[in-house]
Amino acid sequence: MIKYVLKRLALLVPVLIGVSIIVFIVMHVLTSDPTSIILGQHASADQIAALRKQLGLDNPLYIQYLDFFKGLLHRDFGNSLITQTSVWSELTTRLPATVELAFTSIIIASIVGVTIGVISAIKQNSIIDYISMIGALLGVSMPIFWLGLILIVVFSLQLHILPVSSRIQVGMEPAHITGFYILDSIFTGNMEALGDSIKHLMLPSIALASYSTAIIARMTRSTMLEVIGQDYIRTARAKGLAERTIIIGHALKNAFIPIITVIGLQLGSLLGGAVLTETVFAWPGIGSYTIDAILKADYPVVQGAVMLMAVIFVSVNLLVDLLYGLLDPRIKYS
Repeated sequence: MIKYVLKRLALLVPVLIGVSIIVFIVMHVLTSDPTSIILGQHASADQIAALRKQLGLDNPLYIQYLDFFKGLLHRDFGNSLITQTSVWSELTTRLPATVELAFTSIIIASIVGVTIGVISAIKQNSIIDYISMIGALLGVSMPIFWLGLILIVVFSLQLHILPVSSRIQVGMEPAHITGFYILDSIFTGNMEALGDSIKHLMLPSIALASYSTAIIARMTRSTMLEVIGQDYIRTARAKGLAERTIIIGHALKNAFIPIITVIGLQLGSLLGGAVLTETVFAWPGIGSYTIDAILKADYPVVQGAVMLMAVIFVSVNLLVDLLYGLLDPRIKYS
């Protein structure tokens, strides 16, 4: 096991180097010059040249990349070109908001998706199955930002049940312990802040979970149908075992490896792909921070955010691989 983990960690190095090269080239070649954004359209050529020299943008690209890569080795993503604040500090401040949103979304998607998939498999070709799969198709096809706007219109503007944006009402923030408002509210016993943070979390997490729910439901259904047709399931029924025991204790357990793979991939995608959701709901996470940086051609922020998301994504995939051995003792790592 240890040898396998070390081997996988070693393979992450070229992957992350490749990601760093791609994001660096894209930001420096395909985006506009940030000096024109900082100084405005009426800046003189001398002012632009002076600012480029001050920011190090007049150096050759390979020199800029080497400086960027050296910073990565020391967990230093540099400073924002616009605000001059530390990118690492901003990312770590906003990371709990993104993680809280992503984990809430994947919990919702996993519970709802697995439940729908199992019921659809048991009730194959029934009206319940058809409705479930139509819902899954809509979930895959429906743009998250569009669903987010619909949820805002219905539950915020029409029914006035849930808030439109942000993580919590101003002035109700719990004492900072972990940066996760739900956990901090529980740790400090602040039930008012807990309730308000959950209310703010509901709409963005539902919108973000919609696609993952559909993917998990479809995978669960197809895997369960394959497992239900196996001989050992028929044998279990012949022995007179309760249907619930057969479905949950035998079928779902053996079908769970491909399901956990999809859940792990979706979690990685949610952590790195909550950009539109955070933008629609003004959620102060890494996604909205990155979008703002892209619009301003703020190279260090975008590069740092992409690298952090890449590390999280490959780490989640590694953890999913290691979970296989716990779910199926037949799997051996070598």
